[in-house]
Amino acid sequence: MGARTKARKRALDVLYGADVRGESINTVLAAESMRAAEDTKRASSWDYARTIVTGVTEHGDEIDELIETYAQGWTIPRMPAIDRALLRIGIWEILYNDEVPDSVAIAEAVESARVHSTDDSAGFVNGLLGRIAATRA
Repeated sequence: MGARTKARKRALDVLYGADVRGESINTVLAAESMRAAEDTKRASSWDYARTIVTGVTEHGDEIDELIETYAQGWTIPRMPAIDRALLRIGIWEILYNDEVPDSVAIAEAVESARVHSTDDSAGFVNGLLGRIAATRA
């Protein structure tokens, strides 16, 4: 698993964990930062994970508005928490990280949905992120 893939997984853990436990992202982010500082294996992927989480937090309103706009019949609260987190990461990478090609951001989110979410989630994530990426073209 590549460093950025690991970082996305760590960012997913932070966003998903905060969401399902009802904790602030800052609290979960601080705890993960401490773990990364204590464990050199975590440190290598932590910088990008923190960048993702911080970016999702900074642009959260815009990201959630896009999810609501393109989700076609799904409200954010109705989505599985893991899908919300995956979509937020994918949208942040598509819109705010020029170092990651849109196709890579989408593929990573879809693969993560296949592994971590429902049978229908990969298609849902792919379609929504694809529509958002197409608006940039």
